[in-house]
Amino acid sequence: MVQNDYSRRKYRIFYQASDLIYFQVKLKETDLAIGVDRESFNDGLVELAERTVIKLRGDLESYIILSPEFRTSFAPVPALPGAPPVAMSMIRAAAVAGVGPMAAVAGAIAEAVGKELESRVREVVVENGGDIYLSGKHDRIIGIFAGESPFSNRIGLKVGGAEMPVGVCTSSATVGPSVSLGRADAAVIKAKSAALADAVATGAGNLVQGESDLVKALEYAKGIDGVLGVIVIKKDKLAAWGEMEIIPLSKQANRR
Repeated sequence: MVQNDYSRRKYRIFYQASDLIYFQVKLKETDLAIGVDRESFNDGLVELAERTVIKLRGDLESYIILSPEFRTSFAPVPALPGAPPVAMSMIRAAAVAGVGPMAAVAGAIAEAVGKELESRVREVVVENGGDIYLSGKHDRIIGIFAGESPFSNRIGLKVGGAEMPVGVCTSSATVGPSVSLGRADAAVIKAKSAALADAVATGAGNLVQGESDLVKALEYAKGIDGVLGVIVIKKDKLAAWGEMEIIPLSKQANRR
């Protein structure tokens, strides 16, 4: 099978910060790129991240056996008694966003791993297929990949250290393996919870069938408590709202 740039995660090499050391944790569909500050890095962090991912996936897989609709539903589902924390995070985010709980899985896992590491490091960035959890004091720039849109890899979102911890998540109908009911090239959400950002990104993306739907997607995201900002892209049209500092990306930055 021929892999595209997304499935190979080639975009990661463009946006790695020079002050962080990166490592990868991969288990089944979960594929994390984790960056921590150089002063804090040690092999124990890699082992901790691996153990955390194994536990998170084990908890989710066990819960799905008890609640099969948790995995298949495109609408919110109630929690069963004893649902593990990662499942509860997804269920809460989905209920607020009006989507199925699996719409929040990448953000929820990135956030859970980031929170496990952040007490041991000064800076941590966890990226899970374009869904990101950031914690630290340094400003970060997140490149926006929007498929064939002319905005793709040409603009970025600046996230200030004062905003962290924060989640920035992207849903796309034209990039990556995730299911989208819309046709947005990118719906980017910033929220205090990465699980919420992931779920709302899916909900916003689902509303976009054409360029005329961008405002509809903005209004949807604006109405959700906890959402800090939104960017929605369809072809050569972009709409944004909230605390979203959009900056141009230089060719040099795209190559670093």
